[in-house]
Amino acid sequence: MDPETEVPVLIKVTPLQQMLASCTGAILTSLMVTPLDVVKIRLQAQSSPFTKGNCFVYSNGLMDHICVCEEGGNKVWYKKPGRFQGTLDAFLKIIRNEGIKSLWSGLPPTLVMAVPATVIYFTSYDQLSALLRSKLGENETSIPIVAGIVARFGAVTVISPLELIRTQMQSKKFSYKELHRFVSTKVSESGWISLWRGWAPTVLRDVPFSAMYWYNYEVLKKWLCEKSGVYEPTFMINFTSGALSGSIAAVVTLPFDVVKTQKQTQLWMYECHKTPVPSNMSTWVIIKNIVAKNGLPGLFTGLIPRLIKIAPACAIMISTYEFGKTFFEKQNARRQQY
Repeated sequence: MDPETEVPVLIKVTPLQQMLASCTGAILTSLMVTPLDVVKIRLQAQSSPFTKGNCFVYSNGLMDHICVCEEGGNKVWYKKPGRFQGTLDAFLKIIRNEGIKSLWSGLPPTLVMAVPATVIYFTSYDQLSALLRSKLGENETSIPIVAGIVARFGAVTVISPLELIRTQMQSKKFSYKELHRFVSTKVSESGWISLWRGWAPTVLRDVPFSAMYWYNYEVLKKWLCEKSGVYEPTFMINFTSGALSGSIAAVVTLPFDVVKTQKQTQLWMYECHKTPVPSNMSTWVIIKNIVAKNGLPGLFTGLIPRLIKIAPACAIMISTYEFGKTFFEKQNARRQQY
């Protein structure tokens, strides 16, 4: 079939349907990717035991979360003994000794932030893309870049203070009354801007990632459709485009990911130990310190683990999201026929 000879009638998907599709994709992605990070954390805890007050980064495939180590001995999921010999051995022993549910340890609290953030992001991207196409035309190549930047910028800005509050609740077991008092005190002492601490390095990583991801995704999807001789992308075309574009963006933005992780964990350690934050905690200073200590390769630490996490997460999320939208398009088309 010649892609240019047969153009299907465009059936719109409503914003609510986009939200449902992205919510489904977010939950499925977190269920598929979280076990990889749980095993990674268990292996880290085995080689360097976590002590109370220390923190580590937990990723559910949608967002990175700062988690604070608690008391509780071996009862806490990341402190359970395992004597793992490697990644595969850890998977098998966790399933055999603790049950398969343990592969999703710590997931539910993080979904409270990650799912709304993903829904805001994907729905905003599609709405902005549609708006820009109506103004600039269907073939304007800058649309994915602009829509990706604005959508990610908005999602990070909305979620940042909520993630700070979630971390505080997890670390100090605040009641809602105590949490309100904490937020009020923080605002009165440091102003509203203090609720967005750690926002800058997150934006520095996520906004360029988003721009590159969406641009490459749209280009790869179009190219694969042409090569396959189809007008509408298939599930596998979406899956492949998502994995490749996510991998490219992950490699390019890795230095920002290294800086973001280091800055957020350092800020949290100062917060936990009630010590003043040094004035030399800017993103640029952290980059210079990393380069001075480990050279330029220090900015690309953890490349393989990041690719192992990002590629499947992007592939699963986008292919599920597009599948959901296609499902709703068919439903809407049927309704129009009757």
